[in-house]
Amino acid sequence: MTDHQKDRPWLMRTYAGHSTAEASNELYRRNLAKGQTGLSVAFDLPTQTGYDPDHILARGEVGRVGVPLSHLGDMRRLFQDIPLERTNTSMTINATAMWLLALYQVVAEEQGADLTKLQGTTQNDIVKEYLSRGTHVFPPVPSLRLTTDMITYTVNHIPKWNPINICSYHLQEAGATPVQEIAYAMSTAVAVLDAVFASGQIPEDRRGDVVARISFFVNAGVRFIEEMCKMRAFSRIWDQVTRERYGIENAKQRRFRYGVQVNSLGLTEAQPENNVQRIVLEMLAVTLSKDARARAVQLPAWNEALGLPRPWDQQWSLRIQQVLAHESDLLEYEDIFEGSHVIEAKVASLAAESLAEMDRIEAMGGAMAAVESGYLKSQLVSSHAGRRARIESGEEKIVGVNCYESTEPNPLTADLDTAIMTVDPANEARVVTALHTWRDNRDEARATEALTALKKAAAGTANLMPATVECARAGVTTGEWSWALRDVFGEFRAPTGVSGAPVAVTAEAGTPLAAVREKVSRTAEDLGSGRLRLLVGKPGLDGHSNGAEQIAVRARDAGFEVVYQGIRLTPEQIVTAALAEDVHCVGLSILSGSHGALVPDVLARLREAGAADIPVIVGGIIPSADAEKLRAAGVAAVFTPKDFGITGIIGRIVDEIRKANKLDPLEVPA
Repeated sequence: MTDHQKDRPWLMRTYAGHSTAEASNELYRRNLAKGQTGLSVAFDLPTQTGYDPDHILARGEVGRVGVPLSHLGDMRRLFQDIPLERTNTSMTINATAMWLLALYQVVAEEQGADLTKLQGTTQNDIVKEYLSRGTHVFPPVPSLRLTTDMITYTVNHIPKWNPINICSYHLQEAGATPVQEIAYAMSTAVAVLDAVFASGQIPEDRRGDVVARISFFVNAGVRFIEEMCKMRAFSRIWDQVTRERYGIENAKQRRFRYGVQVNSLGLTEAQPENNVQRIVLEMLAVTLSKDARARAVQLPAWNEALGLPRPWDQQWSLRIQQVLAHESDLLEYEDIFEGSHVIEAKVASLAAESLAEMDRIEAMGGAMAAVESGYLKSQLVSSHAGRRARIESGEEKIVGVNCYESTEPNPLTADLDTAIMTVDPANEARVVTALHTWRDNRDEARATEALTALKKAAAGTANLMPATVECARAGVTTGEWSWALRDVFGEFRAPTGVSGAPVAVTAEAGTPLAAVREKVSRTAEDLGSGRLRLLVGKPGLDGHSNGAEQIAVRARDAGFEVVYQGIRLTPEQIVTAALAEDVHCVGLSILSGSHGALVPDVLARLREAGAADIPVIVGGIIPSADAEKLRAAGVAAVFTPKDFGITGIIGRIVDEIRKANKLDPLEVPA
């Protein structure tokens, strides 16, 4: 042991929630008993996108990727026997962040909590939803207003709360380079702070209080030296921006405060045991350097590429953090990278390039304008396409995926059906029934009056948080709150970024893509159809569109005419588009687990329309047992994260089109 006094460990969280508020409450209390020091609430997709569980788009999604929160009663049950005044709670929620914070506040009041002592975070970063995660609801301008109103309200009423967590996490998963991750997150922060200070709701002498409550949520990939340098560059730029642009003199208020979830979508389905060492390396990136250490860390589980982790899997990830914090000597030393010429050069390079990209975004009119123009999205799609191409070529190596693929039998996945947790399909019906009971038993007149007041406030200029809190108290539901604002603000469909993405994989003679292009051309000629047409569809509420976009881009480059209308479509809309566009294949992408309900619906609707001969392929995080069921139901092919070769997938799509149209197999040499 050394004589150094150890630093306090970071907050240790596990991103968790599923099925119902009651089941999630039990999980939270178990995790806290195991030594977890903060809560991180995962909400299901209907809650994230402002739908009640009985809405058509919520079908198959209720309680799958998080907990359904429809009203005050659900929030009470979620935090039953958990004292909110003494709990640090992170809520990963964006479009409906104001609503969930209002429910949380009212439950805290009912517990007798002092609101000035509440600590926690609402993510509340809508920009990255337009770019990568897809849980946006309203257009950019009113969305920014919701964010602004939340920030000003919390600074005045819940002063220890972090009202926004500028989130670059999903940007990296959507393909962002370290420079893009820094630049896009910082440009978002500038847009938010500019809006807050322009709102007139914060006096000049309290600007520092606002800046001090801005936090960030970042991704840490496996290139842990580069990732650690990224965090130091983040810190350096934030200090510069807050000092020079906003005149914040207090260094403590300028401190870069961030939490981290290490890379989840970078985890592999193939040889998933390798994910443990990936998670450890990624955690080191945000803990080794004291001067750029995360304030809160949550780690994914080793089996997240397979499905929903079990409590034991989450415990394993928590223990990884605890071993580092309590058994190692990491917290006993000052910054171990101080004075390193190598680290300083990398940090300086990242900072300079990021500032240059921020200047480009500023010249476009800022982050919101760059979202609406499609610039940011097309840049991400392009970067992601480049990375996928490097993986397929072997230039970027992923152990167990494109190299060192031979493996011993894995005892962790010997029984795949028990290696992940599954949500009871009957759970959705129970949640819907409970929702109807809640509506039947509330004071309907008060709920109606509260919604009317909310719409009036939205149509004016008043801060929307007080009206939202009254909606929570009155028993209004998540869907009702969101639809009231949709009536005033409208909805927004973000640019897909596909049409503007450049070619990432060349098709010179002798390349795999050239061979696929030849197959596409000859099959179109055999069918006399001009060009083959592929519909890429995202049914339900899953907004993880990265895979769908990459399939769409590569199919385009292979000679397909691609129909891709973005996210959040019903099976009926997808089938209608397939028939209207006379497509040769329908490709469905679902990562949320709703494939069991939505894919059979698409198949049934195609049969009813007399188009059962159109092959349907499916991609996503799909357990092997579910894949077998889908194929038995009529799906032509199922692709999961282990199928990383996109050009090969496109070739397989051509094969399925030929088979469906009774054409002979076509072998074209690469």
